[in-house]
Amino acid sequence: MTIRRVSSSKERLTSSFPLQAYAFEASPRSAARAEEFRAYLPYNQGNRTLVVEESGETRAAVSAIPMRQNLRGRVLPMAGVAGVVTHPLARRQGHVRTLLHRLLDEMLDDGHQLTALWPFRPSFYERFGYVGLPMPRTATLPVADLAPLVRAELPGEVRWERIGAGYPTWRTFTERCLRERHGFAIFPDYRDVALRDRDERWLLTARVDGAVAGAVTYRIEDHGGTLAADDLLATDPYARALLLQFFARHIDQVATVRFDVPADETPELWLTDLEVHVETRITRPGSCAPMARLLSTDALAGLPAGPGRVRVELTGDRWLAGTYLLDGTTGALELVRGEAGTAPSATLTAAGLSGLAYGVLDPVEVQLRGLGDVPADAAAELRRLFPRRLPYLFADF
Repeated sequence: MTIRRVSSSKERLTSSFPLQAYAFEASPRSAARAEEFRAYLPYNQGNRTLVVEESGETRAAVSAIPMRQNLRGRVLPMAGVAGVVTHPLARRQGHVRTLLHRLLDEMLDDGHQLTALWPFRPSFYERFGYVGLPMPRTATLPVADLAPLVRAELPGEVRWERIGAGYPTWRTFTERCLRERHGFAIFPDYRDVALRDRDERWLLTARVDGAVAGAVTYRIEDHGGTLAADDLLATDPYARALLLQFFARHIDQVATVRFDVPADETPELWLTDLEVHVETRITRPGSCAPMARLLSTDALAGLPAGPGRVRVELTGDRWLAGTYLLDGTTGALELVRGEAGTAPSATLTAAGLSGLAYGVLDPVEVQLRGLGDVPADAAAELRRLFPRRLPYLFADF
């Protein structure tokens, strides 16, 4: 058995791509579909892909996309793990575990302090220290219910264009969302330009006081059908109303509008008498909520924190194991390694600490989930250090 890094983008056509097609698509793939994979090569050129080989045949593969993510206001390098696949005759032999350890070791060495992924089975990745993040909500509503917005006087304006032409504006706005939104992650340029090059979406942007404050990409499925939008991004209610007002102007063209929103949005409160279906569906196999974890405790240093103080022992993890004093009394989190003393103490797994840092778990939930041993006094301090916040991953990989 040999583990090696894929050395060229073209090599993916005969190593990782065939296994990905078998794992995630209709199979066997057609000759035409196999040829389509060649067009994906430029958008994978910066990925780090590791494979296990036996007798010259690829038995398993994993990839990491060098991304960036906002963790409680700080933008940090993040490894987006994708393309985790195993040959059907080589499954349950430990290949993925070996590859993931090697891959995350290398990404950490390159400075990536966070990692995220979309799992095939969450319990599998929880063993690697990952914790679940909220799934976006999909909102579907009759376009006729947006009619009250058609004649509303709103400050600002919208602009409408193909994504191929408007991509620089889109990229600049998602960079703003990255800086401002907890949990938000975006692709590197070489991957993100696929949206521009395929040019299969309309881009709608809302400008308030001359600055882009909202954006959404979409396509119309059919006359009388659905206006299918992607993530509805808006930094304030005016921008959101401008985007919805534009949708309302399609009342004689489509029957319904569909778009994705973060978990903390409440579309049912946006208008009176709005008939809206908001849904999150988790299926396995199929569609699971994303997961993330800390790769280094350095990701926590300097984060905004409440006035808590606690000693934590991080156990059972390849990358985070150790004892630390976490101190937020100055308003910025400080970590002192190996610190003992009189502060309340807790024992946490990597998933437990990651759940607190990303704001998705309360200390009591960490205890209930078996992700740590958190006495009541330590729970109170951890709750001050890491107030609950709902992250919004955005990037789908």
